[in-house]
Amino acid sequence: MTPDSEAALAEAVAGATGPLRIQGGGTRPIGQAKGEVLSTAGLTGIELYEPGALTLVAKAGTPVAEIEAALAQENQRLPFEPMDHRALLGTTGEPTIGGGVATNASGPRRIQAGACRDSLIGVRYVDGQGTVIKNGGRVMKNVTGYDLVKLMAGSHGTLGVLSEVGFKVLPGIEATATLVVHGLDAARAVAAMSKALGSPYEISGAAYLPEATKTVLRLEGFEASVTYRLKALRALLDGFGDMEELHGEASRDLWAATRDVTHFAGVAGDLWRISVKPSDAPEVLKFLPSDMRYSLDWGGGLIWAVVSEGADLRGGLGKFSGHATCLRGAARTFHPEPAALAAISQGLRAQFDPRRIFNTGLMG
Repeated sequence: MTPDSEAALAEAVAGATGPLRIQGGGTRPIGQAKGEVLSTAGLTGIELYEPGALTLVAKAGTPVAEIEAALAQENQRLPFEPMDHRALLGTTGEPTIGGGVATNASGPRRIQAGACRDSLIGVRYVDGQGTVIKNGGRVMKNVTGYDLVKLMAGSHGTLGVLSEVGFKVLPGIEATATLVVHGLDAARAVAAMSKALGSPYEISGAAYLPEATKTVLRLEGFEASVTYRLKALRALLDGFGDMEELHGEASRDLWAATRDVTHFAGVAGDLWRISVKPSDAPEVLKFLPSDMRYSLDWGGGLIWAVVSEGADLRGGLGKFSGHATCLRGAARTFHPEPAALAAISQGLRAQFDPRRIFNTGLMG
């Protein structure tokens, strides 16, 4: 089913007699959701864009590329640098803005600008009864009571089907540069990233690519500011290792690849996404399979790992706080929740989707 209006979407949900598998562009197919496909790809178009107010509202099925093109014409951008999963998961189609919200898809800039949910200011969605719900607004200043906007981001279509999303946006970036530090192991790389992130130099990306033994740190902003901060950052990290600089297109290409984890495209094995406290990353790695391939983003707070089929990495977290998501493999997709949190989650689903028809089986 591919409804072409919010009313048709609500009618499809209300008339459903069995489970529905919610899908946007079909580029992020993780988990074991069951049921008839209900696609939001027919809900397209930018509903409102006010560059002066730094706000944009679009229907959920609108391609992310269309939104980014419209913003670029006004030298603006989405703050959270949405990830494109196609290379990593081997999918086709067009990533949609609703799918980005549903998965809270956030790129390397999250350490500076926050996640997708932090830029979200309003949503419209259809609940499990077929009722259209609106929360938030089309401006940044609004008072709405329960913050369902934040709740819907990252809910993976289990609480409702998004029909419209609204964002605050930011001005474009004049200049970008990347400082590359060569030859570090994971512990030294995390130490270098932590030192950079704790500095006043406004790092907007911090990642470690162990197969190339590169620790990469991104600076963005006005040309003069980037030049000054890059020089200061080099001095701050003096002694960590040999350094080189990437500017302009070379810097942008590196971070697009880091955002989309293209270094693991086509690599066989189970794919995991592990979130931990950045300072814990080197110790967590010691408890994970020695033959895995991995990289770090968010200063060490995000571990991407490819391991042999059937390996469950959750036991490796041990005493460390964090969670592991299996994006490709036989393991349960999402990390089991503590009992108290699981009770809250079940209560929310009972209210939002009392018939339990949305993405059945995805969250367990």
